[in-house]
Amino acid sequence: MKVPKLSLCLMLHLLVVKGVAQDVFIEAENFVDKGGWVVDPQFVEQMGSPYIMAHGMGIPVADAKTKVTFTEKGEYHVWARTKNWVPGNWEAPGQFKIAINGTYLKTVLGTAPDWDWEYAGKVKLKSNTVEIQLSDLTGFNGRCDAIYFNKSKKMPAEAEANLASWRKIVLAETLAPEKQKNYDLVITGGGLAGCAAAISAAEQGLNVALIHDRPVLGGNASEEVRVHTLGIYGKYERILKMIDTKHYPNGSSDAKYDQERRDRNVKSFKNIDLFLNWRGYDAVAENNSIQYVDARHTSTGARIRFKAPRFVDATGDGWIGFWAGAEFSYGRESYKTYGESWDKWGELWSPEEADDFVMGSSVLWENEETNEAQEFSELPWAKDVAKEHKATAGEWYWEFSRNDLHQIHDAEEIRDHMLRAIYGSFANAKKLEKNKNYKLQWVSYLVGKRESRRLIGDYIYTFNDVRNNTKFEDAVVEEIREVDVHYQRDLKDKEEPDFLSEALFYKTKKYYIPYRSLYSKNIENLFMAGRNFSCSHIGLGGPRVMLTTGQMGAAVGLAAVICEKYNINPREVYTNHLQEYLDLIEKQQ
Repeated sequence: MKVPKLSLCLMLHLLVVKGVAQDVFIEAENFVDKGGWVVDPQFVEQMGSPYIMAHGMGIPVADAKTKVTFTEKGEYHVWARTKNWVPGNWEAPGQFKIAINGTYLKTVLGTAPDWDWEYAGKVKLKSNTVEIQLSDLTGFNGRCDAIYFNKSKKMPAEAEANLASWRKIVLAETLAPEKQKNYDLVITGGGLAGCAAAISAAEQGLNVALIHDRPVLGGNASEEVRVHTLGIYGKYERILKMIDTKHYPNGSSDAKYDQERRDRNVKSFKNIDLFLNWRGYDAVAENNSIQYVDARHTSTGARIRFKAPRFVDATGDGWIGFWAGAEFSYGRESYKTYGESWDKWGELWSPEEADDFVMGSSVLWENEETNEAQEFSELPWAKDVAKEHKATAGEWYWEFSRNDLHQIHDAEEIRDHMLRAIYGSFANAKKLEKNKNYKLQWVSYLVGKRESRRLIGDYIYTFNDVRNNTKFEDAVVEEIREVDVHYQRDLKDKEEPDFLSEALFYKTKKYYIPYRSLYSKNIENLFMAGRNFSCSHIGLGGPRVMLTTGQMGAAVGLAAVICEKYNINPREVYTNHLQEYLDLIEKQQ
């Protein structure tokens, strides 16, 4: 679906502070020409909105520019909401400057110890039309959330005390989105699980909305993250072959070829409305049934309300379920909860007491060997993370998790820690003569997560189901790949860098996942597919890979077809129409 650009007049109406005509608030993601800056919507729930970032891998990116029409000329004070993402006794790595009508303000920004309003300087506007320019100084992930012009050299108290509420007032946001769309099935999250759910439902005639907060589909398999798909196709080979990847090295630029095929295949379905660069921000349930999901465009801020009789949470982090009040779990259960540990491995499988440790997140990267020596600076701000570790590329074991860091709430800190690990390890490797011709070819800025929230269904899938090869009457997913549970190396050896992991493996025969683990226990019209399905921490160790989660997506898409046929909720597919559902799955082969 193409989203019409906001007219200049509409955009400026949104930017003028309500009730204070001479004050102007600008969301950085609204910049018309973003230059080399990228929109980062990963942390909206913590930030209140996306921001833009100068992700240049050490080379300053092209300026971001936009024009704004002011109602009054005169003298203004200029503020930017930004942060120093590596505070310490060194120059901030993410510095930038603001230029107004081609003249740079003196203050260097990106030096605040945490997200805050930094004073950029004073400017005298002689024209109502103002060009604003963000100039990156370092190439190392400077970031800007918003810009504010006002007449007094003081930020409103509300902007500092409760930014989210102040934003709504400033932008004159109504309680409900102005536009509403109705579908048979609304899917949030365009990873492999979401794509497979959309295809399987659309092939059977349902009108589907697929909402995804990135410009391309695939999630961790996308060209933006570049993890190759693992697992088997199960009974959904035809569907999953439309969206999977070849087994290229993780981080490889070859991901772009699978990206083109995946996007083309999903877009080929006339009854899938694809909403790229739209991020869900709310899901409201009444009487344990979701009424709608609200989503916002990550650049324009436009909003749409999506209504349907049934919804699929394929967000990975379980956001739709969380907002709707679905029961969920997070972290490692005690070994006493499900009996998932043996003395052979002890607490690394499941601890004696439950905790918040989960498998970590990765940020992949790739190098390029050139025909001449390539410079790469010493980076003191990366040294305390990378230490003496040397590397010219990343792999699956580049991963970060800590008991005191939440994979959702602290995701920006986790991502930034991995960036420091990457840049620091590459800087160390560049000191070796054999690596003098290497340069960074690509570094992702997206967090590739393995685990966070797990929504609770009628059945909680555990490692015992793998070990016992439990054959469920409602088995809709099957897998043969070994169980693979990660933990940080420094848990065993404190001398190891904290951003590298190891894995515990358990080889197994074919195992099965029941349909009852793919719909919510307490939200009656909610399916879940992906790593947020109903399972224990160790139970996730096998089925978390993308072809397996893709099977989950295909399964719930077909279940939605049965729901639509009989006007029933997901649980009733199991209780009243199981054989018809299983027969429909068999027809997909």
